[in-house]
Amino acid sequence: MNLLLDTHVLLWFATDDPKLPADVTRQLEAPTTTCWVSPVSVWEALLLAERGRIVGPAPFADWLRVELASGPFREAPLTWAVAVESRRIALPHEDPADRFLAATARVQGLTLVTADARLTRLSGVDVLAVRSRKR
Repeated sequence: MNLLLDTHVLLWFATDDPKLPADVTRQLEAPTTTCWVSPVSVWEALLLAERGRIVGPAPFADWLRVELASGPFREAPLTWAVAVESRRIALPHEDPADRFLAATARVQGLTLVTADARLTRLSGVDVLAVRSRKR
């Protein structure tokens, strides 16, 4: 299975956060699964850290770089086709990161893994909805 991780899912998975349900973790770790990460998620995670909206190991950019290189992640291509699709896709909001993630999933034929209720209802995008566990 080819899964595109939404930014929060990437961070939960990389930090073993208990918000990520065990069944989703097992799916991400399955030998038949490839976990894809968009450069947009990397950008979004860095932006959230810079703004203090998430706290992680310091320096955060270095930690993230190591996690991406050592984890089971592949870089999802950010292409012209993805950029065009990001403007065609019908989203209930204008969040640019969500637009690019949904478009990447559609263009690359990936399943988007997200706990974002606004994305779990997308038409024309395969989605694995995560029901996050409370701490």
